[in-house]
Amino acid sequence: MEQRKHWWNGKWGRLARRDVFLRVDADRWHVEQRAGGAEGVSQFYEHASVEEAEETVRALLDGPGSWRELSPRPPVDPPRV
Repeated sequence: MEQRKHWWNGKWGRLARRDVFLRVDADRWHVEQRAGGAEGVSQFYEHASVEEAEETVRALLDGPGSWRELSPRPPVDPPRV
């Protein structure tokens, strides 16, 4: 499974932090909504198309708060000689 995007509500702490992840696995798109950081509780949504998954993401990010998109780290290439 490949993570494509990650959003964070900008708040620290187990009670306040929220994350939304967009992932793809073959031809299936997955959205995860997590409350409470790494050890928090997640809800999962599965979609057949990126458009459906992005619609779910938009709905989850709608409302109060200042969501920030966190970029995934690019792969590290070995130095060229």
